[in-house]
Amino acid sequence: MTTLKEGDKAPDFTGIDQNENTISLSDYKGKKLILFFYPKDNTPGCTAEACNLRDNFEDLKAKGYELLGVSPDSAKKHQNFIKKHDLPFPLLADTEKQVLNAYEVWGEKQFMGKTYDGVHRTTFIIDEEGKIEKVFKKVKTKAHTEQILEEMEG
Repeated sequence: MTTLKEGDKAPDFTGIDQNENTISLSDYKGKKLILFFYPKDNTPGCTAEACNLRDNFEDLKAKGYELLGVSPDSAKKHQNFIKKHDLPFPLLADTEKQVLNAYEVWGEKQFMGKTYDGVHRTTFIIDEEGKIEKVFKKVKTKAHTEQILEEMEG
């Protein structure tokens, strides 16, 4: 689990999105960024989370937020996920796990008695200056937008 916390400088990153465009943290300077890490495209929890953010995308944009999803899936898998669910935001293909490791969200997990390495579903809200404003370690996949807005505007 990440040791990054509110007030920390967000780790810089550069990676490629579903269309092999280069995306860096610096691209979001002057904007608020919802950076969400999720385990795998087209799985029930990840689909619920992405679709909840999609359904509230215009609302989030109106409040000044940009969105960027990150998982270790390939650009091709991301393209399929975006197309299948009509996602309006980019997904970073972190196949080398550089961004996952920088944000300390890749590590040991347990599921049904088995231990394995994977993505800890975590969302970071990064402010206009590149500082972490909020860390969500317990993401409500079906109501993530509401969870974010409650915390950020509460």
